[in-house]
Amino acid sequence: MASRPSRPAGTRAAGAAPVPKSGGTAPAPAGGPTPQPRPRAQLHPGAWWLWALSLGTAATRTTNPLLLTLLIATSAYVVATCRPNTPGARSYSAFVKLALAVLLIRLFFAVALGSPIPGTHVVVTLPEVPLPDWAQGIRLGGRVTAEALVFALYDGLKLATLLICVGAANALANPTRLLKSLPGALYEMGVAVVVALTFAPNLIADVQRLRAARRLRGRPDRGIRGLLHVGLPVLEGALERSVALAAAMDARGYGRTAQVPAPVRRTTTALTLGGLLGVCAGTYGLLTAQGATYGLPVLLAGLAAALAGLWLGGRRTPRTRYRPDRWDVRAWLVTGSGAAVAVLLTLAASRDPEALHPGVVPLVAPTLPLWPAAAVLLGLLPAFVIPKEPS
Repeated sequence: MASRPSRPAGTRAAGAAPVPKSGGTAPAPAGGPTPQPRPRAQLHPGAWWLWALSLGTAATRTTNPLLLTLLIATSAYVVATCRPNTPGARSYSAFVKLALAVLLIRLFFAVALGSPIPGTHVVVTLPEVPLPDWAQGIRLGGRVTAEALVFALYDGLKLATLLICVGAANALANPTRLLKSLPGALYEMGVAVVVALTFAPNLIADVQRLRAARRLRGRPDRGIRGLLHVGLPVLEGALERSVALAAAMDARGYGRTAQVPAPVRRTTTALTLGGLLGVCAGTYGLLTAQGATYGLPVLLAGLAAALAGLWLGGRRTPRTRYRPDRWDVRAWLVTGSGAAVAVLLTLAASRDPEALHPGVVPLVAPTLPLWPAAAVLLGLLPAFVIPKEPS
């Protein structure tokens, strides 16, 4: 019987299945590759900012430490549940530390500089520094009362809660994705802000890398000499990245504007500036007791004028969006939960001011009002609507 002819190496018989290469994967079946499920669309970043700013607005309507602590716990739970696995999402802890520093500074000022709040419960008496006549009204040292400390604690805790809510927005919303949703009139300003936010972590990484390199070489990395040897390469690298980024942006057409008639430009400027002034005046009216009557109408009129100005200004910057973020039902639910907290606590502050602003003179133990506390818990809705991303 004649022997079969041998085949050259690397060939295969006709009709035989192909042999995968070393390190490769087996071929897909005859029906084609299995389609992968499309990843879930991320939540619109504007919804996170509106939710966080609504919680901050609710924090400005009360000085009750129990409600403020509940607002902080609400934002912390949502951040722990919904924040993405990105380096920028870890900024929440930095805002918490900043809020704690603000609270301690407010208490320090109340102890060192005194407080206009009268009190009878003296905690400690510090040596008082005599001041000249032109510094009347300012006191260094003296009596420190419990009423003054409690008032400073309530006031500082309100500001700390507002900072933590802003930190929650920074941890949950990607600034680069938020740039895509900005109106065309604010696009160039948004690019500058996002570039600045992107370069800040790079500068910190460069400093750490250069200091580690100097330590490995046995050279000092502290003091004036170490700062000079580390700072100059960091600035040089930042300038090189800035020039490269500017060239890349110019090649892609950033900053180019369309021709718009002069009357449209003037109308856009008037609407935008007038609207922003109206927003500022309306916000001030809402935050003060005297302007409660005119604050909301002026705020709404200012918002309408500013939005009209931004819409007209967007005609000067024609641009396209690649995979724009959709404002879906989840975005409405997240925004609505934050807005409900702000509206309900505003109503509670007008109907039951004693519960939301506990007394200091005389000292009164704060109590937790039930339905304002239930209103704050509505801010937990994003934790159940938005699924946690896999780490």
